[in-house]
Amino acid sequence: MYGHGAAPPARDSGTVITLRVVLAAVGFLSCGLLACAPLFRIAFLRGRTVDWVLAWAGLPLSIACFAVVGALPESDPRTDVAMSLVLLFGLFSSVYFLVMDIRVHQQRRFAGFPPPQGPTVHTGYGYPQPQYTSTLQPQQHPQPPAPPVPTPGVVPPPPPQRPAPARIDQVRAELDELSDYLRKHDGGTTESGR
Repeated sequence: MYGHGAAPPARDSGTVITLRVVLAAVGFLSCGLLACAPLFRIAFLRGRTVDWVLAWAGLPLSIACFAVVGALPESDPRTDVAMSLVLLFGLFSSVYFLVMDIRVHQQRRFAGFPPPQGPTVHTGYGYPQPQYTSTLQPQQHPQPPAPPVPTPGVVPPPPPQRPAPARIDQVRAELDELSDYLRKHDGGTTESGR
């Protein structure tokens, strides 16, 4: 989606903090009704079976507690227990989300992933890139020595020719095939009409 060798854009720290605050608040401020949302986020991030079981178990737990609160009268002590359970579950899911999310991001940073603010370096295809020193200034490459002064009577050997890149050879072969095909297709006539 982002091209060959390009990494997707990293989230900046402001986005990460905003997501943490919103998902942590959703678990508790919804009175435990949406307490499974931060748990599903952790299950997606970590991908562990324990997290998935916890996230899926949280959904019927909060629904069952709200069903008890709605079905029984307010004076029944079981409504207080059910409401306390759902609020504690909302608090637990928010705290668990914050702890696990911070831990996952720290593990990624120390596991060799580039930092989220790291620069992306794009290199041009086939062009040598300048080498930079620690002060971010281009490093000077050593210049090849000047050719020796020719002496009379001695013929210097021709400079070695670099082999053509394979891509150029491939394009050249394809153009030869195309020109042969066009000659055959046009009945053997050339551009000059002979």
